[in-house]
Amino acid sequence: MGNDEQRGLAVEHAPTGMGGEPRPAQGAAFAVRRLSSVSDRQLQGLAEVLIDCVDGGASVSFMQPLPLGKALDFWRGVAAGVARGARALLAAEDDRGIIGTVQLILEQPENQPHRADLSKMLVHRRARRRGVGEALLRAAEVAARDCGKSLLVLDTASADAERVYVKLGWQRCGVIPGYALLPQGGLCDTTYFYKNLAELG
Repeated sequence: MGNDEQRGLAVEHAPTGMGGEPRPAQGAAFAVRRLSSVSDRQLQGLAEVLIDCVDGGASVSFMQPLPLGKALDFWRGVAAGVARGARALLAAEDDRGIIGTVQLILEQPENQPHRADLSKMLVHRRARRRGVGEALLRAAEVAARDCGKSLLVLDTASADAERVYVKLGWQRCGVIPGYALLPQGGLCDTTYFYKNLAELG
């Protein structure tokens, strides 16, 4: 598939009705894939998701307004990490383009070869409430196992994200008050979570 080549993971998702049967909805189906390389089209889509999340008030390391060029530079750096095996990058895509992403930071100190950080869980506002975040998280856990990782760690300033982490069995460690700035200004707290994949067999 050229620059869009995927590695090791491709999961299709579609909405279901009350009885579990497929429920048609325009643009509702999406796929989650691990990207082994990042094309220019994908860079653009990832940048648009990041900008949308920052515009929506997500505390994800950037301040408002986030210029497209700065967002693209960030993702080019991520793509370089993917190319050298330091990161695993997953993307959720529907018929209109990329709607969500998450990554694993695989490159850790030599005394922590079993650990990875889960980072930049982002879902475009147009795709919220469709199970995208949960699908990305499940796929990231599979990718972590494939990479030989048994312990995952993350931090979040999002109450909505916290609910997904708790639902999927992540353990809440605690809160650090005033950890970072919101993109529009003002301090926010962050909550740390971990998940021991080795305990799940």
